[in-house]
Amino acid sequence: MSGSLNITSATADPALLDLPWQLPLDEWPAANIALLPKGISRHLVRFAHLSGHVIAIKETTDEMAKREYAMLRTLQNLEIPCVDPLAVITNRTDVNGLELNSVLVTRHLKFSLPYRALFSQTLRPDTATRLVDALAVLLVRLHIIGFFWGDVSLSNTLFRRDAGSFAAYLVDAETGQLYSTGLSNGQRENDLEIARVNIAGELMDLEAGGRVADELDPIRISDGIVAAYRSLWKELTGSESFSSSERWRINERVDRLNDLGFDIEELAIKTNDDGDTVRIQPKVVDAGHHQRRLLRLTGLDAGENQARRLLNDLDSYTLKFGRRDYDEEMLAHEWLAKVFEPVVRAIPRDLKGKLEPAEVFHQLLEHRWFMSQQESRDVPLAEALNSYINDILRHRRDEATVVGPPTGMITLPISVQGGAVPDVEAAGVGVPEDAASEPEPEADWRLTV
Repeated sequence: MSGSLNITSATADPALLDLPWQLPLDEWPAANIALLPKGISRHLVRFAHLSGHVIAIKETTDEMAKREYAMLRTLQNLEIPCVDPLAVITNRTDVNGLELNSVLVTRHLKFSLPYRALFSQTLRPDTATRLVDALAVLLVRLHIIGFFWGDVSLSNTLFRRDAGSFAAYLVDAETGQLYSTGLSNGQRENDLEIARVNIAGELMDLEAGGRVADELDPIRISDGIVAAYRSLWKELTGSESFSSSERWRINERVDRLNDLGFDIEELAIKTNDDGDTVRIQPKVVDAGHHQRRLLRLTGLDAGENQARRLLNDLDSYTLKFGRRDYDEEMLAHEWLAKVFEPVVRAIPRDLKGKLEPAEVFHQLLEHRWFMSQQESRDVPLAEALNSYINDILRHRRDEATVVGPPTGMITLPISVQGGAVPDVEAAGVGVPEDAASEPEPEADWRLTV
């Protein structure tokens, strides 16, 4: 290799030196390339193998690579869901000494998929809506910290399953700007309009290729991000006035914000001169309320909705077996050892790449609930686990590293979660129309696996 290669990385992997940087990215040998589905990008992006993992490599300019690397690291420090920046590689030359483009290297986000890979033949309206809702949550989180994205789209986002919904992760920060003073309403509206137009265009492109269901309306779906964003933004930042005799509404507001997954940093409470009207203004911190509680109690790192689902199961266990001399942390450790970990260990080795453990546990609880409804009895968790493994999990496509053809499009069907447990529905188990509104059967903790 001619010249001296420059590698900028906080955690440099020596194996980076073994990759063929002397070749243009589009000429890399197949032995180095990982065939994963990818979204649309203005730059050439390819996946490669590195030290048993998968990395994404994007060719760009020196300035843009360094800037995006720094921005992604900053967003990570602010606990924003985004890809993990690994390195910037500059001063690339070919064997003849001719300059090659610099590259940004990021780690592939396990169990994540671009939006085009979340369906096989047609994109259903409910799936599209859930993707847009997840993107709206991500955009609100970015705006809260003062980040202007500038290129909001489904293509610049990766999605991971999160207990019946999706969690969105920022992939491309090339156009982003972080403002320490926060964003103006005009900047937020600009980002929102960019999102609306881009999403409409992406869905229309799929529609032109016959890749969406007939009933899917790209304009209505893209308008949905505006409604979802504004509703969430108002709940998180809007002020509220009420009578001083209704002080319980302060706790109610805090509970609503916690339910959305956000914590309160401070709450400004003011009264009028007569003291009969109270006005509150919350100052929220970043999302992850349930994630942080689950991590604190159990050490499990899960998506926000997954964490909420697991905490609900933990709370049910606590109510059933809670003892006055046991604190919350001790009961959480007991639940982890007697319920969660036995389920994870019971998953056959060849099926562990199907879904994340937290998602498996969530789907197992949902599957058990539907079995109990259909059989009009309280199905033991161990029995439900056997059914779930054989009837559902075994037939899913691996999502730890989904391999696709060179075009990056997935051609085999992937069951996409929708409603309460669409994967159960897809497996042929009848789902009553009003099932989602019925209460769950009482937990059974006699797990022996």
